[in-house]
Amino acid sequence: MMLSIIIPCYNESKNIPLILEKFSEVINQDDIEVILVDNGSTDNSKDVINKLLPYFSFAKMTVVEKNKGYGFGITSGLKEAKGEFIAYTHADMQTDPNDVIEALKIIRSTKNPVECYIKGDRKGRSLFDNVFTWGMSLFESFYLGMKLWDINAQPNVFHRSFFDKVEYNCPKDFSLDLYFLYMAKKREMNIIRFDVLFPERLHGESSWNTGLMAKWKFIKRTISFSLTLKKEL
Repeated sequence: MMLSIIIPCYNESKNIPLILEKFSEVINQDDIEVILVDNGSTDNSKDVINKLLPYFSFAKMTVVEKNKGYGFGITSGLKEAKGEFIAYTHADMQTDPNDVIEALKIIRSTKNPVECYIKGDRKGRSLFDNVFTWGMSLFESFYLGMKLWDINAQPNVFHRSFFDKVEYNCPKDFSLDLYFLYMAKKREMNIIRFDVLFPERLHGESSWNTGLMAKWKFIKRTISFSLTLKKEL
């Protein structure tokens, strides 16, 4: 298997058919798998995935019975991955599935793919979201002593050996994006960013980005994890 693509799905029943259809348009080889993680959904996401799987030979499902966080959902899928390279992205259709294929092309074209980490760099976002990202990026860069920009951008693609080396300490929440980027930087990997468009969601609502209070909670959780990360690593 060349590539495993992990997609955590929490109450994404309306987006799941769209994302599978889009992946079917961009996957033109049979050594790519898409692992949909039903991350403890309370809607009918699991039933939707089960109904659609027979029509998409590249797809399979991993079930997390109770939602323990964004990071836990992704790592649950990563542990099931068979690919030499591993990617993860969101199910909300804000990241084009073709971006994952583009990231695979980038990492395979490098001289040493094992030591590369490919990550999107979001464009087309609102001024408010950009200001929020700038603020968090500046804090993390200053506090952790390395340049960390647009930490939560998607997709992320890396060689499976990277996950094997950092799996033991993965956070269960949205801090996973920070943890992976930090560890890639610390290991002095070749980090390549590429532009990705980031439009509004087509269906449903974000499971966390629901307003100022949600952003404040996100900030507190991220700062708390940053303190732990700097102390332990």
